[in-house]
Amino acid sequence: MSAAPESEQQFYRIKRLPPYVFAEVNAMKAAARAAGEDIIDFGMGNPDAPSPPHVVAKLVEAVQDPKTHRYSNSRGIRGLRRAIAAYYERRFGVTLDPEREAIATLGSKEGFANLAMAITSPGDVVIVPNPSYPIHAYGFIIAGGALRHVPVGPGIDFLAEIERAARYSVPAPLAVILNFPANPTAHVVDLGFYEEVVDFCRSRGIYVISDLAYAEIYFDDNPPPSILQVPGAIDIAVEFTSLSKTYSMPGWRIGFAVGNRRLIEALARVKSYLDYGAFTPVQVAAVAALNGPQDCIDETRALYRRRRDVLVESFGAAGWEIPPPDATMFAWAPIPPRFSNIGSLEFSKLLLDRAKVAVSPGVGFGEYGEGYVRIALVENRHRIRQAARNVRRFLSDTDRLVTMPKRAAQA
Repeated sequence: MSAAPESEQQFYRIKRLPPYVFAEVNAMKAAARAAGEDIIDFGMGNPDAPSPPHVVAKLVEAVQDPKTHRYSNSRGIRGLRRAIAAYYERRFGVTLDPEREAIATLGSKEGFANLAMAITSPGDVVIVPNPSYPIHAYGFIIAGGALRHVPVGPGIDFLAEIERAARYSVPAPLAVILNFPANPTAHVVDLGFYEEVVDFCRSRGIYVISDLAYAEIYFDDNPPPSILQVPGAIDIAVEFTSLSKTYSMPGWRIGFAVGNRRLIEALARVKSYLDYGAFTPVQVAAVAALNGPQDCIDETRALYRRRRDVLVESFGAAGWEIPPPDATMFAWAPIPPRFSNIGSLEFSKLLLDRAKVAVSPGVGFGEYGEGYVRIALVENRHRIRQAARNVRRFLSDTDRLVTMPKRAAQA
């Protein structure tokens, strides 16, 4: 049987997805490790701290009951939805109906993609920050939507960018995506920002989809707010978060969405066709996380703060100035000026090859991420200092490197 023509192999949704920029760095990283090299990996935002012991104990307890081995509920068990509502009441002073305004998801990433699928018609326009976490943009691309990218980052009036994008979008935007504290930029906003966004979007009938995954990873005395704290926000807004970063539970794949009833119901409708919910013992353990002792959050926050401080201090001493992030488990680091001509991807590859340090190229998060790399705080302080020593040696050789032709540097 002959192979299908090349044109027949290019499926519609796959054609709309660009090549995965991180794949080049990941391939280099895998090859280096296969060769026995010690790579200090700041690339993926994969928490390395253990999940809280009382949460693990609850999982073990629940899994021993054979009744929990059956199909679960795609909306999430009632106890979890109540725990989600209680968290919002306790943390943000927001009252939610756990039956109609909260839903459990298989991590926030799955929920985000399924909501995009639920509400997007072909050609619908969605305003997305750039740079951004990839699912914020490509969840809507996969669903058949069109994107209006707006720059976000230091020195940019993001609200003005949103207003400009909405004014010149044809058709009018379906939704605006927000993510603060932001991945990858670590940018934070205050409640006043959300008030202006809600006022603008309500007046134009635009939904707001907020990703609050890093709400508890902050380093000053001002906890990040929720958009749902704004009066009337629930008329247009839904918010996602997860237990991955807050409770160091990334592999458990448990998150939730809260807010606007119409959007929550749309997500629930799609999920009812796609899954039976997270494994019930995982949901029971999530209840223990949300309702149980919260000192583990303080410990996680302190862990990332210590790593941030060591990173900024040691890399600065090595010759690479990194602005200290106010929140998240990431640093958004400008490429050292002497490497600006080769861009973030080539710099990341060079850093991996010469310093054995892996980072994520900023361009992988969108065109406005060019000139930066994202550094995840997922190595301990000893390893961070070791990376700084490697970076110092790498930078000491830059006179030779930057005078090389670009083609040779890429090689």
